[in-house]
Amino acid sequence: MTAQEQQRLLLSEREDFTTIAGWVKPDSAVLDLGCGDGSLLAYLKEARRVRGYGIEIDDARVLACVKNGVSVIQSDFERGLAGFESASFDCVILSQTLQATRNTEAILAEMLRVGREAIVTFPNFGHWQQRLQVLGGRMPVSKVIPYQWYDTPNVHHLTVADFDAFCEGHGIQVLERVVLHEGQPVSLLPNLRGSLAVYRLKKSIA
Repeated sequence: MTAQEQQRLLLSEREDFTTIAGWVKPDSAVLDLGCGDGSLLAYLKEARRVRGYGIEIDDARVLACVKNGVSVIQSDFERGLAGFESASFDCVILSQTLQATRNTEAILAEMLRVGREAIVTFPNFGHWQQRLQVLGGRMPVSKVIPYQWYDTPNVHHLTVADFDAFCEGHGIQVLERVVLHEGQPVSLLPNLRGSLAVYRLKKSIA
């Protein structure tokens, strides 16, 4: 498989990659929390020439990062980022992992301490198809929420409106927000019609 074919495959699998790459400046220092197999960092290295690290706790995923040529630190980022100095990265990314975190407030605060900016993406549980499934008496399952109630890693079920309110209440400035459905931006009624939210954040100046 050529590099271009690999890039197209990554883009088809993860709808948020293109938006994230558009917000990351070339040659930036990037930290990717819960980086999985390192696909996002590998893509950003190719598309934006970034440098940086991924943080991942799972043994198999750490090995996959190494195979993908991604620098990875095996650690549980939920325990904090004390090993990194303030503003040591241009951007800290948490991609489709926010809903599975337990110490959400602390993690976002650490991201905005360590990074000059942060990018967060998460599935929008407010999408109309999710709402219909709940009204029908079942927990929602979809392309971006592909788990049954009994095996889901998700511990928070948040919507675009929930995260907007969270940022406003925690002194977080939303620099940009894109809500997607099947890879396309949704501008009209995004909390109802969008299935995946992508935020670019910065700590508000008091």
